[in-house]
Amino acid sequence: MTTTDVHSTHQEREREVTEKVLASFADTPDPRLREVMGSLVEHLHAFVRDVRLTEAEWERAIGFLKAVGDITDENRQEFILLSDVLGASMLTVAVNAPDEPSATEATVFGPFFVEDAPLVERGGDIANGATGVPCYVEGTVRDVHGRPVPGARIEVWECDDEGFYDVQHDDDRRYGRAHLFSGEDGAYDFWCVEPVPYPIPHDGPVGELLAATGRSPMRAPHLHFMVSAPGHHTLITHIFVAGGEHLDDDAVFGVKESLILDFDRQPAGSAPRGREVGEPWSRTRFDIVLAEEARA
Repeated sequence: MTTTDVHSTHQEREREVTEKVLASFADTPDPRLREVMGSLVEHLHAFVRDVRLTEAEWERAIGFLKAVGDITDENRQEFILLSDVLGASMLTVAVNAPDEPSATEATVFGPFFVEDAPLVERGGDIANGATGVPCYVEGTVRDVHGRPVPGARIEVWECDDEGFYDVQHDDDRRYGRAHLFSGEDGAYDFWCVEPVPYPIPHDGPVGELLAATGRSPMRAPHLHFMVSAPGHHTLITHIFVAGGEHLDDDAVFGVKESLILDFDRQPAGSAPRGREVGEPWSRTRFDIVLAEEARA
């Protein structure tokens, strides 16, 4: 049954419910909260009417949300995961992106960022024991006019070659994350391990939702960046490995064409920063363009 199949009298009664709820928020002092709540009610009620939601389905939905809350703790945020797999995170990123087409595109933050990651000097190794193929990353940080941005803080973090971030272990290990600063010429470089695909946590209610809908929990191989500098919009983004798995079905919809880069394999031997690598390694270049911070 669709809404159009419902008798007009019934439709009027349904709309009456919505109008009463909207009226209850009409005197909300904060105008932005009033706007948000009004829109939320309109869209939620429209959804209920559109799919003719049953009471049993609504109870199951409430149970699902309770399960999401039950599994959430200081180390796991299942609600962020739910937001990610529904595309709400990426849509929020898109809505809030600077209106500057030449700036580097943003993507999802993800649940594995940690404050106070160790400082590495330019050319240093963020792996710190993380296993994987050695990888050299270099690039520049510039503004939209092509001018270098010196002293930009560059946070980077990634998983090991088994698909685990350090925080997913029970001990206090710290690897695969660090921060560094761009030079006077805007240049930066560091060593890490080549990104690999991995599954988002799928042993909880969000994983059950993915399984029920036939969706993969896998993320395309990527390396996280957060780049900030005074007077510039903070950029949160990834870079992705060209030719990597799951570029077309990334579980959180984070892949953007402009962020897919070639990771070129190199033979064992001499490498940048005077490093001797005893196995094949890879390298990539990621030139970052920061938008100017919006002025009030």
